[in-house]
Amino acid sequence: METDYLIVGAGSAGCVLAGRLSAREDTRVTVIEAGGSDQHPWVRMPIGYGKSFHHPRLNWRYRTDPEPSLEGRGIYWPRGRVLGGSSSINAMVFIRGQREDYDGWEALGNPGWAYRDVLPVFRRMEDNLAGADEWRGSGGPLSVADVSRLVHPLCNRFLAAGRAAGLDANPDFNGASQEGVGIYQITTRKGIRASASSAYLRPAMRRPNLTVLTHAQATRILFEGKRAVGVEYRRGGKLLTIRARREVILSAGAVNSPQLLQLSGIGDPGLLAAHGIDTVHASHQVGRNLQDHLGFDYIYRSRMPTLNNILRPWWSQLALGIRYVLARSGPLSLSVNQAGGFFRTDPARDRPNMQLYFSPVSYIKAVPGKRQLLRPDPYPGFLVGVSNCHPTSRGHIRIRSADPFAAPQIQPNYLSTDEDMEEMVEAAYFLRRLAATSPMAELIAEELRPGAGVMARAEIEADIRHRAGSVFHASGTCGMGPDPATSVVDSRLRVHGLTGLRVVDASIFPRLIAGNTNAAVVMVGEMASDFILADAR
Repeated sequence: METDYLIVGAGSAGCVLAGRLSAREDTRVTVIEAGGSDQHPWVRMPIGYGKSFHHPRLNWRYRTDPEPSLEGRGIYWPRGRVLGGSSSINAMVFIRGQREDYDGWEALGNPGWAYRDVLPVFRRMEDNLAGADEWRGSGGPLSVADVSRLVHPLCNRFLAAGRAAGLDANPDFNGASQEGVGIYQITTRKGIRASASSAYLRPAMRRPNLTVLTHAQATRILFEGKRAVGVEYRRGGKLLTIRARREVILSAGAVNSPQLLQLSGIGDPGLLAAHGIDTVHASHQVGRNLQDHLGFDYIYRSRMPTLNNILRPWWSQLALGIRYVLARSGPLSLSVNQAGGFFRTDPARDRPNMQLYFSPVSYIKAVPGKRQLLRPDPYPGFLVGVSNCHPTSRGHIRIRSADPFAAPQIQPNYLSTDEDMEEMVEAAYFLRRLAATSPMAELIAEELRPGAGVMARAEIEADIRHRAGSVFHASGTCGMGPDPATSVVDSRLRVHGLTGLRVVDASIFPRLIAGNTNAAVVMVGEMASDFILADAR
C-alpha cells in the first residue's frame, strides 16, 4: 500500500492533519490508529469521561515508574487509544495558555510560534458558540461552549470565594488575560463531546482520498538511508507495511511518539544498543524533556446539596439518563470541572503560576487510578484543586525493550526541584485562605482531605507527596528547537537530521503551557498542516 502522507495516530493533532491535508483532492492521506472507533457512549456523552478514564478499549492506561518524590508511588497516566485520542476521553476544558508561553517558545529559537503567530490559528480552528471577538473565532471545526448558565449553583459560591480571596472575575480565560476565577468553557456541541475526531476526522472520512485504519499499531518507521519512507504496523494479527511518497508524520502523543522513534533507531545510541536496536540516527533528546502538570485536591463535605445528591441515587441516574437521551441536557451533558481559574502564589510573580479547579462533586473512596463520576460519595461534597502551570522538573520516556507492544518507562521526576515543591506548598496555603472566606466557610461542613489537623508546613508537604498526581498534560518529549543537541524537531516540526519525517503532537512543546493542553495540541496540528502544504507547493 502506498500513500502521500502517512499519519501515525488519530489523536488531537493527527485528526487535524487528516482533515486539512485531505482537503487537497490530489493528495492521498492515510491514518493508522492503534485504537478503535470513537462512536462509543462513554466518548459521546460528556460526563462519560469518568468511565473512559480507565476503559481498556479506549485507553492505554499507562503508569509511571515509582516516583521518588511522591513516596515511591506509580502515577496513573490515562491516554486516549481511540479515534480522537485524548480529546475523546478528556474533561473537555478549553484553555489556550498564556501569551508569554508562546512568546517563550519563539525566544527559544522557534520563529513563527509567538502569540501573535498562533492567535490567528486558534481563532480559525474554533467555533465559539458565543460568537467571535478580538480573541475568539467562529465558524471553525472545533465547537467551544460557554456553559456558565448550566453549571451547578455551587460554582457561584466558589467564584464569590475567589473574589473574596483577592482574585478578579474572569469571564474568558482565553481572552485578554488568563488571570482570575470563572467558569470553564468546554468542547461540546448540543450536549455531545466535540473531539478532534468529530471536528476534523469524521467530516473528512467521506473523502475518497483519505483512508483511516483502526486497530493498526505502528511497530517501526521504515527508512532508506536518512529518509523515512513508510511504517510497519500490526493489524488483525498480521505485520503489514505502508509506504509514504512524501512524508511520515508521527502524531502518537508525548508517550508513543518518542517510543516509536526509539523503536525505529532514532534516539540515544546507548539506549538503542542495550535493546539490540541499530541506530539509524543519533538523537539524544528523544524521550527527554518530559513535562507534566502535577495537582492535588482539597475535598470537603458540604452543608448544601452538590452533584453527589443528583448523581448518586439510582433513580436520579435513571432520570438524568432519560433527560440526556431526550434533550442532550442536564449534568450528563457537562464536565464536572466546572469552575476554576489562574492565580499567582506570590504577587511578585509576573504571571499566574497555578491553576484552580472547582468540581461540585466528590469521590473520596474511588479506587486509585479511576474517577467514579457516576458513583460519587454518599453525602454532599465538593473539591477544590490546584496544579502547577510551569513546572521546572523534567523527566523522560524510554523503551524497556525492542517489543513495540511493551509499555515504555515513564519517569516524570515530579517535584525534583525545590522550586516546584515550594510553589505547591504556597498553593496549599491559598486553598486554606480560599476556604476561610465567608462564601466558602459557610458552605463547608468538614474538610475531609487532607483534614483540618494538617496545618504545619512539613505536614502539608507530606500530604502533597502522599496524594498529588498527574493532571494528564504530558509534553516535551520530542521538543522543538534550533539545536539538534538540545531538541528533536525544528520550528517546522521536521526531525533534525532526517528527511520525510515530522512529529506533530504535544511532544514538540519546548515548554509546557499554562492550563489544559488539548487546545494547544489542536493548534499545533493546524500549524503543521500549514507547514506541510506550503512545503508541498
